Amino acid sequence: MSITKHSLDFLNKVEKNNNRDWFNANKKEYLDCHGNLIEFADALLVEMNKHDNIANLNGKKSLHRIYRDTRFSKDKTPYKTNWSGGFKRETALLRGGYYFHINANSAFIAGGFWGPNSDDIKRIREEIDLNAEAFKKVFTAKKFKTFFGELIGESLKTAPKGYQVDHPEIELLRRKQFLVKKEFKAEEVLAEDFVSKANETFKAMRPFFDLMSETLTTNSNGELIV
Repeated sequence: MSITKHSLDFLNKVEKNNNRDWFNANKKEYLDCHGNLIEFADALLVEMNKHDNIANLNGKKSLHRIYRDTRFSKDKTPYKTNWSGGFKRETALLRGGYYFHINANSAFIAGGFWGPNSDDIKRIREEIDLNAEAFKKVFTAKKFKTFFGELIGESLKTAPKGYQVDHPEIELLRRKQFLVKKEFKAEEVLAEDFVSKANETFKAMRPFFDLMSETLTTNSNGELIV
C-alpha cells in the first residue's frame, strides 16, 4: 500500500484553515486520510516484525493524535500539520524507539533515545568510558553513515560530572540524546515502496539499538540487571 497524495494535501488544508469550525466541517476527509495512515502503519508493522519485536501491533494505536496540546504553548492553533507515529520494542531487554513524521512536502524516519533518565545516561556514559570502540564501530559503519550520517540530539555544554573536559571521548560523553534521522522527499513518501524504505531505515538502526540495549540491561561487569 502507499500513502496517498490526498493525505498530504489534507495537511496543507489544515495549515491554511487551522480552526475547529473548518476541521469539524471536514471531519470525514480527515477520517479518510487518517485511515490511509493507519493502513501505512499496519503495513509497516508487518515488515518490522520480520526483524524485530514490536510491542504495539496495531497501526492505529501507533499513530499520534492530530490534536495539539496548547495548554503551555504560545501557538494556540488546535491541529498539527503533520502525521506521525511511533513504535516501541517489546520487553525490557529491547531498548530504543522508532518514529515517523510526515509533512505535506517531506518526511523523516527517526529513532533512538530521546530523553534517557538519569540512571540510563549514567550507564551509557560509563560504557562509553569503558568501551568507546564498540560505540565508534557502530557510528562509523558504512551502513550507518549511508542511512543517517551521524548522531543528532542535544549535548551538554561542558563535561558531565565525573569526566574531564579533555577526555578522548568527550563528544560522546556530553550527549544527552542519542538520535538518528533520515529525510525523504514528498515523491518518495508517495511511492509504492515507501513502506519498504521506511522499514529498511528502521532496520538500519538495529546495530545501534542492539548496542544500547546490551548496555542498558547489564552492569559494567556484563551482568544482566533487568
